[in-house]
Amino acid sequence: MHYVNLGHTGLKVSRLCLGCMSFGDAASGGSFWGWVLNERESRPYFRRALEAGINFFDTANIYTAGTSEEITGRVLRDMASRDEVVVATKAYGAWRPAPNTGGLSRKALFSAIDQSLGRLGMDHVDLFQIHRFDPHTPVEETMEALHDIVKAGKARYLGASSMMAWQFSKLQHTARSRGWTPFVSMQPQLNLLYREEEREMLPLCRDSGVGVIPWSPLAGGRLVRPANEQTARTRANRYSSFQGEYEASDQRIIAALGEIALARGVSPAEVALAWVLRQPGVSAPIIGATRPHHLGSAIDALQLELSAEEVAALEQPYATRPVSGVEFPLKDDYSLTLRGDD
Repeated sequence: MHYVNLGHTGLKVSRLCLGCMSFGDAASGGSFWGWVLNERESRPYFRRALEAGINFFDTANIYTAGTSEEITGRVLRDMASRDEVVVATKAYGAWRPAPNTGGLSRKALFSAIDQSLGRLGMDHVDLFQIHRFDPHTPVEETMEALHDIVKAGKARYLGASSMMAWQFSKLQHTARSRGWTPFVSMQPQLNLLYREEEREMLPLCRDSGVGVIPWSPLAGGRLVRPANEQTARTRANRYSSFQGEYEASDQRIIAALGEIALARGVSPAEVALAWVLRQPGVSAPIIGATRPHHLGSAIDALQLELSAEEVAALEQPYATRPVSGVEFPLKDDYSLTLRGDD
């Protein structure tokens, strides 16, 4: 396993990050989460990741109503030394359908970090991320609250997730101009079927020394299964499917991916991840795993070097599409009530 500094920090992270959205209590999270693995089922994935040298784990307060954080915390306490792993979580989504239970206000952020730490069973997270941009809260309030959370020792670094590049720039400028803690990482959607972040966000991150940890590197599984095959996961995923005029482009990309994989004697997942890994500025794609081969393919992708001709074949069919995944309402499928003790 190779390790890189996350952005312009001294924090060492593995070139793959295990996304923990796949782990939780399906019963607590509603129909959206029916495809997740419970704690007993998820433990082998954590063990395999740790054995492979993965030290980076990403979750969020809203994943399976907080049970993802609970499982992640318990398993890592059992299997790893806290000072050797990098634990990331996120805040923004509403954890109950009530005022102040979501968003990026000072009140919401302090509640979110305290509750996340309680579920994780930790006194700090290594990376505390805002899940989306909050247009209803002044950026000064958000960035000062995040700075105070770092200074209180509850988070070591700050990160952000999908938003417009101008929004991210505004947040960063506010922090730096006030002497507050800036973000060291950005978590955008990036895969062969969605490359809109190449226009502004990725160049901005490279120019400013922000680490990039992409989500959905396999487009929610669309890149690695037959075109019309549906699973519980793909039906739940709101960002990885495109309609109409983009379908032809997607299918040409998927066909090229399959041809390269066949010629190389590897899985399509390896080729798709190898493409993401080679993008300038990418620190660690966030990989999900609900089958043993998912994790194995991701680890194998670290050794796969694509030729210039293969990259051109994968990229040429791409068609520009609308920006996707940069926001979600505070009251939607993600807004699921946590258990009474939370």
